[in-house]
Amino acid sequence: MKRIYEPAAYGPLTGCYWSDSGDWQDWPTAQGDMRCDVAIIGAGFTGLNAALHLARAGVDVAVFEAQPLGWGASGRNGGFCCLGGGMLKPDTMRRQFGDTDTELWQGMEQVAVAYVDGLITEHGWDVDRHSDGETQLAHSTRAWRNMQRDAGPDAILHEKSDLPELGLNGPWHGGMTTRTGFALNPRKYLEGLAQAAREAGARIYHQSPVQGLRRNTGWQLDINAGSVRAERVLIATNGYSSEDLPDWLRARYLPVQSSVIVTSPLSDAEQARAGWTSAQMAYDSRSLLHYFRLMPNGRFLFGMRGGLRATQRSKAQIARQIRQDFSALFPAWANVEITHKWAGLVCLTGRLTPFVGPVPEAPGLFAALGYHGNGVAMGSYAGALIASQMADLTAPGPAPGFLASPPKRFPLGRFRRNLLRPAYFLASTFDL
Repeated sequence: MKRIYEPAAYGPLTGCYWSDSGDWQDWPTAQGDMRCDVAIIGAGFTGLNAALHLARAGVDVAVFEAQPLGWGASGRNGGFCCLGGGMLKPDTMRRQFGDTDTELWQGMEQVAVAYVDGLITEHGWDVDRHSDGETQLAHSTRAWRNMQRDAGPDAILHEKSDLPELGLNGPWHGGMTTRTGFALNPRKYLEGLAQAAREAGARIYHQSPVQGLRRNTGWQLDINAGSVRAERVLIATNGYSSEDLPDWLRARYLPVQSSVIVTSPLSDAEQARAGWTSAQMAYDSRSLLHYFRLMPNGRFLFGMRGGLRATQRSKAQIARQIRQDFSALFPAWANVEITHKWAGLVCLTGRLTPFVGPVPEAPGLFAALGYHGNGVAMGSYAGALIASQMADLTAPGPAPGFLASPPKRFPLGRFRRNLLRPAYFLASTFDL
């Protein structure tokens, strides 16, 4: 595999709270040669949702995960099932793609959340769900002015003086709640998806990295010294993609680091001391945002974007920075125990929207990736959407045309992480 971060970014997942939050099913490893109608590379939210829909339609589908299930972004994210999936402002999207596609995208964001909600309800999964939508908190007076100016008709604005009564105390200048979305344990959701896909007939293999992919009377995948022949293939590896699986993917995605810490359970007194007693999931208005929530068991999750390298030195710097930021925003908890800390990769595209569609000039090859840090809802929906394209099924809902337009390659090739350096510098310098 050809990946652009240091090996530590792709090593064993350690310190992740979600990994310790349940007893997880063991999955088989692919052995020998096999055939299937559809082979899916990546057993995350996208791959498993695609597998579920394909299997329900009678398609013979096999899913191949390079590591243990839950190792990638779907098993290490913050658990925010919310609006998002792209980074374009509505006005910019209208200029680039027009009113119709912009309205389709906005409807798709809503439907993506409802889609995950429907899956959870249908199967009765216990995913530690909480939060009535999400709340954005203004980190500056300018951010608060912008928030008031840009608030949509369904948004609920909170004055600074209202926040303590809502249990959202902190150094905020105001806030805005959107009533769409909820928080969950992403690993429990992932486990439910995997079991549902298997019950529908999908074959799921972990620790089965695809080491080669080529067209050969259909498609041939090299896995664990064996080969898999498939009529169609889905690439669902997002920020953990490889530059040569397939070669078309090279430099069309940009992985970005995100880091998370989780505290020991906070007592009622500790929560009251900080003035944060709400079950609402929240994030601040910085460009390099912080995201956080009080979980049902009293633990507090806190995450942030940033970091250009995955060396031990860089990881130590990020660990210091996230603890420093956490203590600055929640000084009453400056000395609480941090029991878990980990990092992962979110995925950007050059046009700042996902790609969900066929790979050009490669019959039978499809890809779905690029959720810009909001993959719980959008990545899940994209899996159902790409399945409908691959097997001529009814689409799960709206989809703007630009989703199927291939993203352009980033400049600098395998050194494209350096494109983030000036953006990070400007954000840290001026985002005050």
